[in-house]
Amino acid sequence: MAVKISSMGARRALKALGANIKTARLKRRIPVSGFAERIGVSERTVMRLEKGDDGVSIGTLTMACLVLGELDRISGFLDAGSDDTGLLLDRETLPKRIDGTRKPKSQPSGKDQPEPTSSSDDEDGVGF
Repeated sequence: MAVKISSMGARRALKALGANIKTARLKRRIPVSGFAERIGVSERTVMRLEKGDDGVSIGTLTMACLVLGELDRISGFLDAGSDDTGLLLDRETLPKRIDGTRKPKSQPSGKDQPEPTSSSDDEDGVGF
């Protein structure tokens, strides 16, 4: 059963999303009947989607975006790499200070030591 949205901001966002879908459909000159057929839903469901009805499934929204050629907007929604709030929260969990000193790794003795690289390798970043 669908949960009714009590937030006015969320309801406004859904109505704006529905209006944007309708505008995109009209710009592409797709009639409601053809849009409904391509999405795989009834015309009534398309009208509900375009009005921002909170009971329309996310699958219907995804198929509408596919038909409109905008599927990448769904897959990029709240992408971890571009989620500024998520990135800030991750940054806050980083340690402020690292206690203790690091002990240098002991160098193995003998023939297994690598040959030193020339200084020209490091200047261009080639030494990596």
